Formats: sequence, structure tokens, C-alpha cells
Amino acid sequence: MDWLDFDTAGCSIQKTLDVIGEKWTVLILREAFNGVRRFDQIRDHVGVSDPVLSDRLRKLVKAGVLATTPYREPGRRARNEYRLTSKGLDLYPVMISLLRWGDEHCTDTDGPPLEVVHRDCGEPVRAVVECAAGHSLASPKEALASPTSAATMRSVPVRG
Repeated sequence: MDWLDFDTAGCSIQKTLDVIGEKWTVLILREAFNGVRRFDQIRDHVGVSDPVLSDRLRKLVKAGVLATTPYREPGRRARNEYRLTSKGLDLYPVMISLLRWGDEHCTDTDGPPLEVVHRDCGEPVRAVVECAAGHSLASPKEALASPTSAATMRSVPVRG
């Protein structure tokens, strides 16, 4: 059997992209990780329209990535802040990986505009790929992807 004989409809990457795979969603998550929680602040900082922001926030709340917390400024109506849940916080390595990839491959000659460092020692934060035993993997060649019992066969295998 070949990897191409298996259906990818249940792929975890695909399911993840269903939740966070839109540009505005990732930028909203960036803001949440940087402590920006209020609708107007997110909108103004990201430059997204109100309808798009409302839609993306609603989807992130429904997916359990963000939770709403009510607040009220004096003399104003009650509104919601958007805070990362534990499920949302689990996306931190993904966000750091995207940041580091952009730092490496997309920055101007002046360098990246943002640096994320460890609060205690001041060293840059990075995402690391490792196995459950703690061994670091430097390349996908050091890993093996294999179907689990949850994988299903394609009805028509792909042949090259």
C-alpha cells in the first residue's frame, strides 16, 4: 500500500486549516497572542472590516479557540473581549513557527519588525519539533508518517 491510497479528508492539517486557515483569522490570533482583546482595537490594528472581523471572531469562539469575556466602559454599553482559551494557547508553537519562517524568508534587509524573547533570559523564542522521548528532529527525513487505524482507504487509489 502507498500513502496515496489513503483518503486525506480526515487529515488533521486540513481540519486545522478549516479553523485557522484564513489570513484574517491568523492575524486576529496574532493580536490575541499580543494581548489585543477588544473588537475595535483588533479591527484598527489589523485593518480588517467589521463584517469580516465579526465573522472570524464568531468562528474562533465557536471552535473554542477564543472565549468572550464581558466588559463595560463607564457610560457605554457592555461589550466582549476575546481571550485565548487553552485550545487557543495550544496554537502558540504554530504562531511562533510562522513568525520564524517569515523572519527567515520574508523580511527586508533591516530585519524583522518584531522579536519574541523569553521573558526570563531574553533569548529568542523558537518552535522545536521533537518526538515524545525528547529527540529533536531537524528534517522531515527523520520522521515517518504512517496511517493509523482512523485512516480510510481511497475508493479509487491514485497511481502515478
